[in-house]
Amino acid sequence: MRKRARIIYNPTSGKELFKRELPDALIKLEKAGYETSAYATEKIGDATLEAERAMHENYDVLIAAGGDGTLNEVVNGIAEKPNRPKLGVIPMGTVNDFGRALHIPNDIMGALDVIIEGHSTKVDIGKMNNRYFINLAAGGQLTQVSYETPSKLKSIVGPFAYYIKGFEMLPQMKAVDLRIEYDGNVFQGEALLFFLGLTNSMAGFEKLVPDAKLDDGYFTLIIVEKSNLAELGHIMTLASRGEHTKHPKVIMKKQRQLIFHHSQTYN
Repeated sequence: MRKRARIIYNPTSGKELFKRELPDALIKLEKAGYETSAYATEKIGDATLEAERAMHENYDVLIAAGGDGTLNEVVNGIAEKPNRPKLGVIPMGTVNDFGRALHIPNDIMGALDVIIEGHSTKVDIGKMNNRYFINLAAGGQLTQVSYETPSKLKSIVGPFAYYIKGFEMLPQMKAVDLRIEYDGNVFQGEALLFFLGLTNSMAGFEKLVPDAKLDDGYFTLIIVEKSNLAELGHIMTLASRGEHTKHPKVIMKKQRQLIFHHSQTYN
């Protein structure tokens, strides 16, 4: 009996490369014995809704083709369902943190080979405010860097675009009041950034969460406390080398569960 695969893809990711190569991808999967269909997202939330619909169709594999945002949407569509299909990943975003952490090839045909050859691994997922995440959840004004970074700059210099934009925005950064309860301890104070990492890669830098593991059942919590401009610039420079956790304004903890008290929306 032929296996069934459903591709959920963002047609604008990767300069529309996957959209152009979709016919070849379908042929490759068909030749490998998969009955395959595809769905193109049009707006935020589409990938989640389509993944939920696909759960009723008994697919053997769901394939998310796009950036980390598309992948997280698909995860939210299947995370609470029993008898989930395997999840295939075709990294098509600017940085592809999750695919990078799993060493999935960045080229479409190479990523399809991983799926066709049946390479799979179990990974942790996190949940915050009733939303699941597969890579990280973050808050604080520094998270605005990802939204403010121009697509054209990302296409030219890749993940370094985030650092360029981050340094540009440093003078405007303001700390937020934060309370985090973890393992009998409490952090209460002002922070510029905090995030929970499940993988070692964020914004394309593979040493940002240096000891993160995909399958150990733990988050890595990193908090960047309120810092002056010179301190924050130093932290960002250290982060490019994976040495930021040594800075006195950076807190890092491994935890299974945390409680946040903060009015900001998490990303």
